[in-house]
Amino acid sequence: MTTPPPHIEIDGTPAAEPALLAALLTGFGHFTAMQVRDGRVKGLALHLDRLDRSTRELFDRELDGKQVRELITGALANAGRRDASVRVYVYPGIRTVVTVADPAPDAPGAPQRLTTIDYWRPAPHIKHLGGFGQTYHGEAARRAGFDDALLTSPYGEIAEGAVTNIAFWDGTSVVWPSAPCLTGITMALLEPRLESVRRPVTLADLPGFRAAFVTNSRTIAPVTAIDEVTFAVDEELMERVFAAYGAVEGETL
Repeated sequence: MTTPPPHIEIDGTPAAEPALLAALLTGFGHFTAMQVRDGRVKGLALHLDRLDRSTRELFDRELDGKQVRELITGALANAGRRDASVRVYVYPGIRTVVTVADPAPDAPGAPQRLTTIDYWRPAPHIKHLGGFGQTYHGEAARRAGFDDALLTSPYGEIAEGAVTNIAFWDGTSVVWPSAPCLTGITMALLEPRLESVRRPVTLADLPGFRAAFVTNSRTIAPVTAIDEVTFAVDEELMERVFAAYGAVEGETL
């Protein structure tokens, strides 16, 4: 790892902790994002496992889950919140940063229109930093009038949304693309609670599906279009998806 410079300034003001700032500026690290409600988190154990697993892979160190929970509860207390959107970042030197923001709406997300882009995230199994590519393509999609980008291979195999997982409904099963992607916590909670399968999904397959939806830590939302292919919102399907997620008990921090 590069030795941090001994002196860093921000808008002409010396940074209070140059070593910490240098770690944050590397762009190398990973994170997890969660919704906290009354001090509880759906899939908390999965979040802690993700953080530990990625820390071991990137930094060859373990990350103490108890310490992470204490950092989150401390940050929530300092922010005076019981409900919040929380992110936990891990940087070189195992510097752990917790951010606390307004909670995401608990209501279902608005229907989304997606456009496809030939791009797969590097090391997609890690929720890593430095997501320039997916942010770039997501912003380009919104400027073009879509809600987000859908990442595909050069051969049209679908992987994931820029910041979401995507699932399709064939009338019998919920189909999650099996291409390399990040297994989001919401996806991980829903997959065993729905009649789900994982298999390759290509752009050529889209007309054969009856519906689609996306998931991440902030939303579950139906998809009404992918490029020129349109989908009806299957209200019965979405009710089952929301009910499955709603039945997941939050774990106490």
